[in-house]
Amino acid sequence: MTIDAARDTPGRRDDGPSDGTGDSAALAAAIGARFERLPLCRWQVMVRLVVGAVTFFEAFDQLLIAYALPELRDEWHLGTTRVTTLMTVGSVGMLIGALVSGRLADRIGRVKVIAGCIALSGLCNLALTLCTSPEPFMALRFVQGMAIGGEVPIAATFIAEITRAHQRGRFVLLYELVFPAGLTAGALLAAWLVPLLGWRWMFGLAAVPGVLCFALARWVPESPRWLADHGRHEEARATMASIEEKVEKITGAPLPDPAPARPVPAPAGSGGTGGLRELLSGRYGRRTLVIGALWFTGYFANYGITSWLPTIYEDHFGLDLSTALLYSTVTSCAGLAGCLLVALTVDRAGRRATVTWCMAAAALCLLLLGLTGGDSAGGVLAWTSLAAVFLFGSNICLYLYTPELFPTRIRALGSSVGGAMNRLGVILGPIVVGAIYAGGAVGTVFVTLAVVAVAGSLTAAAWAEETSGRALEDVAP
Repeated sequence: MTIDAARDTPGRRDDGPSDGTGDSAALAAAIGARFERLPLCRWQVMVRLVVGAVTFFEAFDQLLIAYALPELRDEWHLGTTRVTTLMTVGSVGMLIGALVSGRLADRIGRVKVIAGCIALSGLCNLALTLCTSPEPFMALRFVQGMAIGGEVPIAATFIAEITRAHQRGRFVLLYELVFPAGLTAGALLAAWLVPLLGWRWMFGLAAVPGVLCFALARWVPESPRWLADHGRHEEARATMASIEEKVEKITGAPLPDPAPARPVPAPAGSGGTGGLRELLSGRYGRRTLVIGALWFTGYFANYGITSWLPTIYEDHFGLDLSTALLYSTVTSCAGLAGCLLVALTVDRAGRRATVTWCMAAAALCLLLLGLTGGDSAGGVLAWTSLAAVFLFGSNICLYLYTPELFPTRIRALGSSVGGAMNRLGVILGPIVVGAIYAGGAVGTVFVTLAVVAVAGSLTAAAWAEETSGRALEDVAP
C-alpha cells in the first residue's frame, strides 16, 4: 500500500500536515489520535513479545555474575576486593548506560538503540567465555552493564509510545514482568548449568539471544511518534499506515476515524527544544526531580532488603545456606506477585495512588519489623515478603509512569534518568545496609529502610501527577 493510498483509505484519515515539511507537532498529535483508535490485537502482542524477549535476556545477563563468582574466585584466586569489584562493575556500567542511552535514543531512534544494546550484550557474553584473567573480564562486564542499563528504560519508552491511553498501564506492566521473570529464569538455569558445565558455557549460552537484534529489525517498526517529532514526516505516515493495515488485517474490520487532533503547544519556559536543559527546567524539571527521588528511594529500599537477606538469615539466625537462600527466594517470589497485582490494578487505582500507598505500606511493614528487632527468622520472612509485595509493585509502576511524564523529544532521556537513579539506589542501598548491619543492629537496618520508603511515599503524595487514562500528548506536550 502506498502512502497516498493509506491516506485515502476509509478509517485511516490523517489529520496532520499533508507534506513532508509540515508542522511536526500537528503530525505528532494526529499520530497520537490514530494510536488511540487502535484496538488491542495480535500486532501489539507480537511487538511486546519481541521487545520483551530482549528485556528478558538482558535481565538474564544481569544475574549471571552471581552464579559464576564462586568458580571465578577459585579459578583466579580472587581476594575480597576483586570479588567486590566483579560484583559491582556491571552496576556502574548500567548507571552510565542508562544516562547515555536516553540521549542517544532521542537522537537516532528507539529501535536502533534497543537492537544495538542486545547485540552488544551478546557479543560481550561471547567474549567473556574467552577471558583468562579478571581484568578483561571486568572491562567486558562494564561494557555489558552499559548495554543492559541502556536497553531497559528505552524499551519501556518504546512500548509506551505504541500503546493507547485506555488500559495502557496493564499492557505496559504485563510487558515489564519479563524482567523479573528473566532474573528468575537466569537463577534457575545458572544453578543447574554452572555446576554441570562451568561458567564459560553459561556465558556462551547467554550470547545466543544477541541474534534478537535481527528480529527487532525485521518485525518491530520505529516509533511513529519519534519519527514525526524528528521531522521524518513521510516515514512517520508510512509507518503508521503500515501498523493500521496490519491491525485491520488481524481484526478483519475497518478502523474508526480518529478523533480530531489538536497539537498542544510546549509549556511556557520549556523551550520545546529537547535535551538536558528542557529536562531540568520548568514543569519537566520538577517531574525529573520527583521521578528521580521515587526511583532512588524505591530501589534503595528494595535492594537494601534483598541483597542482605541471605546473610542475615545465615549469620544472625544461624540458618544453613540452603534454607537462607530458600527464604530469600520466597521473598523475591512475593515481590513478583506484587508486580502482577499492580499490573492488573494500576489503571483503576492510578499511578500516583499506587506508588504512594505501596511505598507507605512497605514502610509500615519494615518499621514494625524493625521495632521488634527481627526476633525470629520466620518473622523476618513474613514481614520482608509482605514489604516486597508493595516495594516491587511500586517499583514496576515507575517503568510505566516515567515515560508518560515527558514529551517524545525527551521521553527516552527522562526515562534514562530514572534508570540511572534506579542503579544509584541499587548500589548505595546494599552499601548502607552493610554498614549498619556490621554493627549487629538488625532492627536498625529495617527502620532505616522504612524511613527511606516513607520519604518515597511522601514525595509521590505531595508532588506526583496523575497520568492514568490520558494520552501521552496531553500529559506531556
